[in-house]
Amino acid sequence: MGNEFERIYNEYSSGICGFLFKLCGSASLAEELTQETFYQAWKSLHRYNGSCELFTWLAAIAKNTYFKYLRKHKREYLRCDFSELEGEVSSSEDMPDNIAERNELRGAVARAVMNLGEKYRDVTVLRIYGELPFSSIAELLGITENSAKVIFHRAKRYVETELKRSGYIER
Repeated sequence: MGNEFERIYNEYSSGICGFLFKLCGSASLAEELTQETFYQAWKSLHRYNGSCELFTWLAAIAKNTYFKYLRKHKREYLRCDFSELEGEVSSSEDMPDNIAERNELRGAVARAVMNLGEKYRDVTVLRIYGELPFSSIAELLGITENSAKVIFHRAKRYVETELKRSGYIER
C-alpha cells in the first residue's frame, strides 16, 4: 500500500496543491494544506470506494482541509476568480487604482461565497477552484448533474446580487 500511495501522491499532489493555491492565494499555505490533505487521504484510503475519480475525492478532502483551517484560524478569506464579475471592473492591469478595485472586488466575492449555504459553497468551490466538471461534482456530493448546475447558477446569481447591493458592480 505504501508504494501505491506514493504513486497517488506523485500523480495528484501538484494538482491538489494548485487547487489549494487557487483557494488560499499563498504558495506556502497551499503546500502545508496539501500535506495535510494527503495525510487525511492516507488515513481514509480504505473508505475510497471508486464511486468518483480519485482527483475528485482528493479535491473534496482538500476543500474540507482548507475550510477546517479557516475555522481554526477564524479567517474568512477565499480568493475568488469569477471572471464574469471581474469584467465589471476596468481591465487595465498596470493602474494601481484598478488593481485595488479588483482586489476589493475579490474580497467582496469571497465574503459572498463564504456566506453561501454549505451545499452552494461546496458546488461553487469545486467548480471554480477545483475546475471539476458538473458530473464529478454531482458524484462527489451525491446529487444529480442537473442539480449541481442549478445550484451553481443560483450561487452565482446570489453573489452577483450581493455585489450589486453592495455597489461593487453596476445594477
